[in-house]
Amino acid sequence: MTDTASLSQLKSRLHALADGETGQPPNAGALMKANPNARLLMGDDPRLPAMPAKPTLIDFFRHRFGPSMHLLQSARHAMTAGLSEKMVLASLLHDIAAVGFIRGDHGYWGAQLIEPYVDEEVTWAIRAHQVLRFYPDESVGYEYPQSYVAMFGADYRPDPYIEEDYRRMRNHRWYMSGRMITVHDIYSFDPNLHVELDEFTDIIGRHFRQPPEGLGFDNSPVAHMWRAMIRPAKYL
Repeated sequence: MTDTASLSQLKSRLHALADGETGQPPNAGALMKANPNARLLMGDDPRLPAMPAKPTLIDFFRHRFGPSMHLLQSARHAMTAGLSEKMVLASLLHDIAAVGFIRGDHGYWGAQLIEPYVDEEVTWAIRAHQVLRFYPDESVGYEYPQSYVAMFGADYRPDPYIEEDYRRMRNHRWYMSGRMITVHDIYSFDPNLHVELDEFTDIIGRHFRQPPEGLGFDNSPVAHMWRAMIRPAKYL
């Protein structure tokens, strides 16, 4: 079978799966062996480092979150300011959805991604930071970021759902936890400041409930999201 024919056969199988068929293609192994493009469709992307069989949060930082200096600098900033370990963790994780796989509504996605593994306050704060960053708070010295003026324009207004969430979040008991992420977010991070992930491994160990099966394989409601980051090219 030619490479073109094998790839065509695999694509036909993808359409069949979309129509409701289940089960492994009987010749999946042969298709992958015969055609490197088929291997990409099955999710084996040689451009990405291999992940361990039971990946940890630290493995994702090292192999999937790319250059994460923004997160590391934000966590260092929060730690230096004397925030609690939970809020240092929230600062470390606040943008993982954006660096991992999605940008739109990254605070909401990020909160959902870690919800089974962290304290509820951490989840709330990460969700809230996406909203609160658009609104200044003089009581803690938080001003609207000038980088946002440069990116969006001086007359930019957030979407209505953001404004509605802001009104709800402003009176929430954990408002200040979400606000602290915006205070210690690094909106224009220092290219000369290098921070190592090792500074936060103890905090991760104390406040992130790592599943023994590995992230993506613990049958949690968000396991599929972690698997999507492990094999982002996977079609089947």
